[in-house]
Amino acid sequence: MTPLLYAEELHKSFGPTPALAGASIRIAAGEVVAIMGPSGSGKSTLLHCLAGIIRPDSGRVGYRDQDVTGMSDVRRSALRRTDFGFVFQFGQLVPELTAVENVALPLRLRRMGRRDAERRAAEWLDRLEVADVADKRPGEVSGGQGQRVAIARALAGDASVIFADEPTGALDSLNGERVMQLLTAAARDTGAAVVLVTHEPRVAAYADREVVVRDGRTRDLALAQ
Repeated sequence: MTPLLYAEELHKSFGPTPALAGASIRIAAGEVVAIMGPSGSGKSTLLHCLAGIIRPDSGRVGYRDQDVTGMSDVRRSALRRTDFGFVFQFGQLVPELTAVENVALPLRLRRMGRRDAERRAAEWLDRLEVADVADKRPGEVSGGQGQRVAIARALAGDASVIFADEPTGALDSLNGERVMQLLTAAARDTGAAVVLVTHEPRVAAYADREVVVRDGRTRDLALAQ
């Protein structure tokens, strides 16, 4: 199967410290892949390279028929606005904006009119079971509600790939389970791939496949079996 997103032999160091040492991964459209590994193993660095946030020292990242590693910073930023969505451990919502404004923000950056953007945002908030916080700011909602708003923001723009970096790391187990249920169900409904970084087996259990990163190298558990 032709991958939607892939990395080949990525190497990345921060000063004298190697973070990736030949990491490779392939992700199909609509697939949920969990990247697992201990703290400092390189899993978040791999995610950031796949998303075009940082450029590897060597190796290649490809998305569809495009060479992400060869893109300019401007082109990679544009790709993150149009094709990629992000959910981080602490949501990273804009504190001055309401929930519906946060979800609508990526759409507004793509020049969608305010009314249409906020209508779509409201639909996604309802789908993620947080329509009741639409007019509240991030400081006025719970951690679980905030993460659902962040998921709505990631999915509202019809992203092809959702990057989720420890999305349940700041939540209790009950809220974490519900966030993962909603994230994976919504992604599968839209056909988006999910690249999920986690160190928790219960979170990785929602994925179709697990890739372990250790000492900057990857091991695909599906291929190892």
